[in-house]
Amino acid sequence: MHAIGVDIGGTKIAVGVVDEHGRIVAKTKRKTKPQDPASIDQAIAEAVGELAADHEFHAVGLAAAGFVSSDQEHVLFAPNIAWRDYPLAERVSSLIGRDDIAVVVENDANAAGWAEFAFGAAREARNMALLTIGTGLGAALVVDGTLVRGAFGFAAELGHLRVVPGGHPCGCGLRGCWEQYASGSALTREARRAAVEREVRAAALLELAGGDAAAVTGPMVTEAAIAGDELGIELLAELGRWIGEGSASLAAALDPELFVIGGGVIAAGDLLLGPAREAYEENLPARGHRPIVPIVAAQMGNDAGIVGAADLARLAAQA
Repeated sequence: MHAIGVDIGGTKIAVGVVDEHGRIVAKTKRKTKPQDPASIDQAIAEAVGELAADHEFHAVGLAAAGFVSSDQEHVLFAPNIAWRDYPLAERVSSLIGRDDIAVVVENDANAAGWAEFAFGAAREARNMALLTIGTGLGAALVVDGTLVRGAFGFAAELGHLRVVPGGHPCGCGLRGCWEQYASGSALTREARRAAVEREVRAAALLELAGGDAAAVTGPMVTEAAIAGDELGIELLAELGRWIGEGSASLAAALDPELFVIGGGVIAAGDLLLGPAREAYEENLPARGHRPIVPIVAAQMGNDAGIVGAADLARLAAQA
């Protein structure tokens, strides 16, 4: 049975028809306005209508970057889109106008994590933790084959575990959250600081940024590091260390079979994952008396949100 997955970003949506094996058989995109939720609803309905012309489906999954209610119908809060207790499933369903189509809302990290669990890097596992290293730190947890949503739908917001009391301020209102040290934004912040304070060592980064320290980005760090730049390698290693240390603490609570690391920084490969693995092993509680589980790169790439949202909607429709 085919289902449609919708990956809702701040300025665009990506929509795909997905088969039961996690393969996208058709795909389309639409631009959106993050401060106009109604325009997002309309864009989703139009994209679904376009795909419906050539494909049969019975469920639509909406991957939303925000706090999704436990009934999988509302987005209670989103940092980058004007959703506040917003009935996203109902609005989209009414625009689609078909009673035979189930519409399900899922947190975007949960959707990506489910795609990796069902079809990607964790498809042989029963217990998995996904960490998505993007602007922030997204996460998804699967325990005994079940996606963990929590009592109110807010589980796996691991980026807001506090790791440095009184540390860097976070958008959630606290200080010292894990995502302030283990994210693309953290990598960019530290790279820009280095470009100002260590100008000679940062020569390669500054060259990529046209001489402007404020224009340095995370992908530039990765590009420089892959080319052998020592500062780029150092910055990625520091990011990896934060990922590994945090994962070791998570292992004490979750005991997963593996950690899957996703997001754009995965392009750095072992320049990131190597230090993450080392830090994980060094900080693992009861080291030497428990397995050292793998830390691996995600496999589903930018399609993970579409695939995961579609598969979760298909499963909900079948329940």
